[in-house]
Amino acid sequence: MPESDQSIGRKILGFFIKEEDSDTTATGKPATSPAAGGSPAPAVPRPPASATTPNPAPATTATGAVDPKFAQHFADVLAQNNPPGPDYFEFRETLRSLSNLGLPEEKQYQAAWASFKALAGTADMSMLTNTANQYIAALSKDRDAFGKSVEAAIAERVGGLQNEQKRLQTENEALAKQLLAIQQQIDANNNRLTSIGGDITEQSARITQNQQNYDVTFAHFIEQIKGDIAKITQYLK
Repeated sequence: MPESDQSIGRKILGFFIKEEDSDTTATGKPATSPAAGGSPAPAVPRPPASATTPNPAPATTATGAVDPKFAQHFADVLAQNNPPGPDYFEFRETLRSLSNLGLPEEKQYQAAWASFKALAGTADMSMLTNTANQYIAALSKDRDAFGKSVEAAIAERVGGLQNEQKRLQTENEALAKQLLAIQQQIDANNNRLTSIGGDITEQSARITQNQQNYDVTFAHFIEQIKGDIAKITQYLK
């Protein structure tokens, strides 16, 4: 933004954020709010009544805290929408300058209004409320744009993660089915191995027995033939 807008933005920022609670300097570089724990959270400017205290502390909510980064952004938005001539913010600056005088709140506003009327050359109080509402409208428009960017970020980042989550779950289910099928095949193979072990023992015993029977039968035939040979030799001379 132009240098004039930056200067106005820094002045506006001082209306809403306590200086010692922010490292925002003339360079426009904000610091992370300690109360926010470094987590960005949208900031809402304080209403004009808060100007009765010299430097109001950042207000925290249940879900976040005033973040100097967003406060600087809002100040820049207000600066970009700051119309020429005295308006609500000149009145607020005057009001803040009176906060250290110990005047009651009513007197502070009355004194600030008297000073503003002299500066602006008008006694029309609607100038203050109208320009204040214009700033509210500008901030609301920015909030709507921010909300859309949040939705887009959620759709892109969270949606992508959800798709990956579904893909991994589907992949795990398929792998689990494969593991189940593999385990079933292993169980079937083990059962067959057990059966084969019994068959091997049975078949080995049967083959061994057949071999022994063969040898005995062979010996019997050889013995018979040799006996006949011996008797032929003996009886047939």
